[in-house]
Amino acid sequence: MDSLLLLEQALNGLTLGVMLFLMAAGLTLIFGVMGVINLAHGSLYMIGAFAGATVTARTGSFALGMLAGMAASALVALALELTLIRRLYARDHLDQVLATYALILIANESVKIVWGPQPIFLGTPEALAGSVEIIPGVPYPAYRLAIIGTGLAAAAFLWWLIARTRLGMLIRAGTTHRAIVQALGVNIQALFALVFAIGGALAGLAGMMAGPLLAVQVGMGEQILILTFVVVVVGGLGSVRGAMAGAVLVGLVDTLSRAVLPVAVREVLPPSAADQVAANLGAVAVYLLMAAVLAIRPQGLVPRHA
Repeated sequence: MDSLLLLEQALNGLTLGVMLFLMAAGLTLIFGVMGVINLAHGSLYMIGAFAGATVTARTGSFALGMLAGMAASALVALALELTLIRRLYARDHLDQVLATYALILIANESVKIVWGPQPIFLGTPEALAGSVEIIPGVPYPAYRLAIIGTGLAAAAFLWWLIARTRLGMLIRAGTTHRAIVQALGVNIQALFALVFAIGGALAGLAGMMAGPLLAVQVGMGEQILILTFVVVVVGGLGSVRGAMAGAVLVGLVDTLSRAVLPVAVREVLPPSAADQVAANLGAVAVYLLMAAVLAIRPQGLVPRHA
């Protein structure tokens, strides 16, 4: 494969990786602090995309749409935590899975009622509609580079929040010594609600950033949720650093396998069979990666307490 095409596909993989990180960071943060498996996290991604697309269409400002998408997802996440999720903390994971799966069905039908069943078109911001030459003769869409930059900025913000602030100290302490933190006078319920809202805002940001690349449609959250869980397992449950490592790795494997495998398989199989075999292998590449990581490091690449 041409080296320039390989570079472009690697950047595509990094773009997918940072979007997966925005999803996985919130999901793994919620699990790490509260021990809750939240299948409805993909619905927050969808709500952020729909709310952001609506505000963008009415105001003409993609930046306002992005803020609106984050705010809408954070508010919905906060409402879910206050009304339902906090009642699941003491329940086992099966109850959490069943309850949050029901939320997926409710969210999909609610979005159909509010926005209708048809997809919404969200265009690329005018300022980012062009291309940037990353190296001479290799143009790359400016919007995809902006996604990569946004994801890296979000990762830096999360690192600062968790490692350098009092709130981060409480989050880390609440992860491992919840009873002691509560005994010291910290309102643990308010802390949990805030963490859930932060996770929702990150999901909404991911949904809004993905809008110009994918259709803003009902059920879009389920499509990315499966890959997000792969990222969380590969990176390590409850680890934000693991979410970043796992997201980049999964994004690169998923993208490069779909680009490289057809060329490689044609070297050993007839063209008629090669395309089908390559498509099948590309579809399961990330799951083979997950199986390999679990076989070698069952706790993930970067465990929570590493």
